[in-house]
Amino acid sequence: MELDRDEMAKVSNRLKRAQGQLNAVVRMLDEGRDCEDVVTQLSAVSRALDRAGFAIIASGMRQCMTKSDEGEQTLDVQKLEKLFLSLA
Repeated sequence: MELDRDEMAKVSNRLKRAQGQLNAVVRMLDEGRDCEDVVTQLSAVSRALDRAGFAIIASGMRQCMTKSDEGEQTLDVQKLEKLFLSLA
């Protein structure tokens, strides 16, 4: 299964922003910045990564639940639930 290129371009941009935020966290640590500032920025990085991951999951789920050429779903609900829970 291939992920939708347009959707993944958005995810890629989100990950690049998160990468910049993470670099800022490392810089803050090196500079000896205040703990609260570092944790706040690190929390933002974590949320950005979570959102990127869930965007990938959602795109994959939509594709997995679409019907095949024969009219059957390519992934049943039990398998879909198992995949989703494996990411938790």
